[in-house]
Amino acid sequence: MNKIMIVEDDKALCEELSLLLEKSGYSVRSVKDFSDVYSQMISANSDLILLDINLPKENGEVLLQKFRKKYDTPVIMLTSSAGDIDEVVSMSYGADDYITKPYNPTILLLRIAAVLKRSVKSGQLQEYKGVIVSSIKGSLVKGDQEQVLTKNEMLIFQLLLDHQGEIVSRDELMTVLWDNDEYINDNALSVNISRLRNKLADLGLQDAIETRKKQGYILI
Repeated sequence: MNKIMIVEDDKALCEELSLLLEKSGYSVRSVKDFSDVYSQMISANSDLILLDINLPKENGEVLLQKFRKKYDTPVIMLTSSAGDIDEVVSMSYGADDYITKPYNPTILLLRIAAVLKRSVKSGQLQEYKGVIVSSIKGSLVKGDQEQVLTKNEMLIFQLLLDHQGEIVSRDELMTVLWDNDEYINDNALSVNISRLRNKLADLGLQDAIETRKKQGYILI
């Protein structure tokens, strides 16, 4: 079930949106306190955010610009303005789509579905125990913490994540790295695994990768 966060200060519209999305099979969270929206956008770990431009404390476009510096979560902007300026600014700041109020519910749902589909296809939407995994940026983000992975570390973690709960052999990992035209030997693989473990530990995920003797590794 995809998680959608609504950042809309119009209570009636927010409730209407929540009901529409819940009936459509989405898990919904809405912002109630607008004193620190940015922190809530980070902590929600949503699959998509519906973000109003005209907010009481901080402009939605400013929030989007700040958010997009670290996070790939899809954002659809909501506005009551019919002009082109807001749309141009929002898209230039990294919005995935733009909806003008009053919106057509069917069109809004279609737009949401399309954005989520594109995001899944591009590999943007991956999460592991509260950590946002960005294969595009090669980074792991949890709250305000970010760990940037090397190319090899990202390849290793991606394979383990794709097979979470399953043993991945050293041979499989070596093959992935070889196929990427990266020279690596058995010792280099161990070094990369060790560095990856340390970066996960820095994000509070100690012992995330288990070694299975004579079998390989498993992401638990």
